[in-house]
Amino acid sequence: MNPILGVILHAIGGLAAASFYIPYKKVRHWAWETYWLSQGFFSWLVMPIVMAWITTPNLGQVLAHSPVKNMLFSYIFGALWGVGGLTFGLSMRYLGISLGMSLALGFCAAFGTLIPPVYATMVYGDPLTLFTTIPGWTVFAGVMICFGGISVCCYAGVLKERELSDEQKKAAIKEFALFKGFAVAVFSGIMSACFAYALAAGKPIAEIAFENGAKEIFKNNPVFIFAMGGGFTTNCLWCLLLNFKNKSFRNYFKTDRSIIYLIANYFLALLGGLTWYLQFFFYGMGTTQLGKKYDFASWSIHMAFIIIFSNIWGLFFREWKGSGRRTFRVLFTGIGILILSTIIIGWGNYLAASRP
Repeated sequence: MNPILGVILHAIGGLAAASFYIPYKKVRHWAWETYWLSQGFFSWLVMPIVMAWITTPNLGQVLAHSPVKNMLFSYIFGALWGVGGLTFGLSMRYLGISLGMSLALGFCAAFGTLIPPVYATMVYGDPLTLFTTIPGWTVFAGVMICFGGISVCCYAGVLKERELSDEQKKAAIKEFALFKGFAVAVFSGIMSACFAYALAAGKPIAEIAFENGAKEIFKNNPVFIFAMGGGFTTNCLWCLLLNFKNKSFRNYFKTDRSIIYLIANYFLALLGGLTWYLQFFFYGMGTTQLGKKYDFASWSIHMAFIIIFSNIWGLFFREWKGSGRRTFRVLFTGIGILILSTIIIGWGNYLAASRP
């Protein structure tokens, strides 16, 4: 265990997660479903297989000896996460990077952090150390503070919405729609939490990879093949349906302009997809450094860093242009609370590691 390293890895993953949507701002003459499926092909299908093959010795043998039940459940939870990922993109489409991520990830953090340890207690009989030890209570306090910070960031978004005119909102976010975006973000956050369950279901696969020579820090990579494969399935089906409905299949082969736009769009999709995958690559490494008892706290740390960096990007892209000082004070207060929460969660894991 190395909680400090774990937090740093989660920070890198959070930066990647907050940044993946930025290349899509430069996509031209493609329908949304076209570039979303294109990036998904790179991030959820190609990269998990490639990275698992690179970092897992005897990958074929690992998969052959992995329990079918765990592979299946990891895939199913991944498919449910894929629904959340699909609507996650829509939440940023309607609310922007800053507010869209804050709302969606608030619900994602709540469901993804606290349910896994309760589930493990009910199904496997594991002791619920979350509420019975000092390190557990410390981690739980950090998680609750994290939720508080997320709520403050969301409140800053509400203040922003009240202060700006419709014209000002759409100057930064072309398709701004508060109520539609809010509904999508809530649904996305709840469904996106299923990725934490997909990893929990795939733990036996990770242990088999470790037993076959994979380094501890890379042992989760084979699990991503199933979790992200499930996510790609749901996104692929929905995007193909939209391609058929909107008659946008031709986008994959040409644009309304020159071939340069087509090449540029595929490059941007590749860049965004690679960035998206890196969040889980670093997330998977970070979980290995927080210990088995409290690795569930990884989800809160991951969400907190995504919100921190997404709000920074929101400021960079002037999504908060025109907001008053009070709104900015609330926003920076929320970010500060999130940073504090990661420190407390890391301290709780340190206490757990130092116990005999």
